[in-house]
Amino acid sequence: MSENNKVILAYSGGLDTSVAIAWLKDKGYDVVACCINVGEGKDLDFIKQKALNVGAVKAYVIDALDEFADNYAAVALKANAMYEGSYPLIS
Repeated sequence: MSENNKVILAYSGGLDTSVAIAWLKDKGYDVVACCINVGEGKDLDFIKQKALNVGAVKAYVIDALDEFADNYAAVALKANAMYEGSYPLIS
Protein backbone atom coordinates (compact mmCIF):
# COMPACT_ATOMS: atom_id res chain seq x y z
CA MET A 1 0.00 0.00 0.00
CA SER A 2 1.24 3.52 -0.71
CA GLU A 3 2.15 6.08 1.95
CA ASN A 4 -1.09 7.92 1.09
CA ASN A 5 -3.10 5.05 2.50
CA LYS A 6 -1.46 4.96 5.92
CA VAL A 7 -3.40 6.03 9.01
CA ILE A 8 -2.10 6.68 12.50
CA LEU A 9 -4.76 5.76 15.06
CA ALA A 10 -4.75 6.86 18.70
CA TYR A 11 -5.31 3.39 20.15
CA SER A 12 -6.68 2.68 23.62
CA GLY A 13 -6.99 -1.08 23.33
CA GLY A 14 -10.75 -0.90 23.83
CA LEU A 15 -13.53 -2.20 21.63
CA ASP A 16 -14.04 0.99 19.60
CA THR A 17 -10.43 1.48 18.56
CA SER A 18 -9.95 -2.25 17.95
CA VAL A 19 -12.94 -2.27 15.60
CA ALA A 20 -11.59 0.91 13.99
CA ILE A 21 -8.37 -0.91 13.07
CA ALA A 22 -10.29 -3.73 11.40
CA TRP A 23 -12.64 -1.29 9.64
CA LEU A 24 -9.81 0.90 8.33
CA LYS A 25 -7.88 -2.18 7.19
CA ASP A 26 -11.01 -3.38 5.37
CA LYS A 27 -11.20 0.03 3.63
CA GLY A 28 -7.66 -0.43 2.33
CA TYR A 29 -5.62 1.49 4.88
CA ASP A 30 -2.44 0.43 6.62
CA VAL A 31 -3.07 1.25 10.27
CA VAL A 32 -0.33 2.30 12.65
CA ALA A 33 -1.61 2.15 16.24
CA CYS A 34 -0.24 4.56 18.80
CA CYS A 35 -0.91 4.27 22.54
CA ILE A 36 0.25 7.04 24.87
CA ASN A 37 1.33 6.15 28.42
CA VAL A 38 0.10 8.88 30.76
CA GLY A 39 0.13 6.70 33.88
CA GLU A 40 -3.19 4.89 33.75
CA GLY A 41 -1.59 1.64 34.87
CA LYS A 42 -2.69 -0.36 31.83
CA ASP A 43 -0.74 -3.34 30.49
CA LEU A 44 0.80 -1.49 27.56
CA ASP A 45 2.60 -4.53 26.13
CA PHE A 46 -0.75 -6.33 25.97
CA ILE A 47 -2.38 -3.32 24.28
CA LYS A 48 0.43 -3.09 21.72
CA GLN A 49 0.13 -6.79 20.90
CA LYS A 50 -3.66 -6.52 20.70
CA ALA A 51 -3.34 -3.76 18.08
CA LEU A 52 -1.12 -6.00 15.98
CA ASN A 53 -3.45 -8.97 16.47
CA VAL A 54 -6.47 -7.06 15.15
CA GLY A 55 -4.59 -5.87 12.06
CA ALA A 56 -2.34 -2.89 12.70
CA VAL A 57 0.83 -3.00 10.57
CA LYS A 58 2.80 -1.37 13.40
CA ALA A 59 2.05 -0.44 16.99
CA TYR A 60 3.85 1.98 19.24
CA VAL A 61 3.65 2.83 22.93
CA ILE A 62 4.90 6.34 23.66
CA ASP A 63 5.98 7.10 27.21
CA ALA A 64 4.58 10.56 27.95
CA LEU A 65 4.17 10.09 31.69
CA ASP A 66 6.65 12.75 32.79
CA GLU A 67 5.53 15.24 30.13
CA PHE A 68 1.87 14.73 31.04
CA ALA A 69 2.55 15.08 34.76
CA ASP A 70 4.75 18.17 34.39
CA ASN A 71 2.97 20.05 31.61
CA TYR A 72 -0.69 19.17 32.14
CA ALA A 73 -1.54 17.50 35.45
CA ALA A 74 0.62 19.78 37.61
CA VAL A 75 -0.62 22.89 35.79
CA ALA A 76 -4.27 21.87 36.28
CA LEU A 77 -3.64 21.06 39.94
CA LYS A 78 -1.90 24.39 40.60
CA ALA A 79 -4.73 26.25 38.88
CA ASN A 80 -7.32 24.39 40.98
CA ALA A 81 -9.04 23.59 37.67
CA MET A 82 -12.59 22.28 38.01
CA TYR A 83 -14.72 20.28 35.57
CA GLU A 84 -18.30 21.56 35.39
CA GLY A 85 -17.46 23.78 38.35
CA SER A 86 -17.63 20.85 40.78
CA TYR A 87 -15.02 18.20 40.11
CA PRO A 88 -11.25 18.60 40.25
CA LEU A 89 -9.98 18.34 36.68
CA ILE A 90 -7.09 16.21 37.85
CA SER A 91 -8.80 13.29 39.54
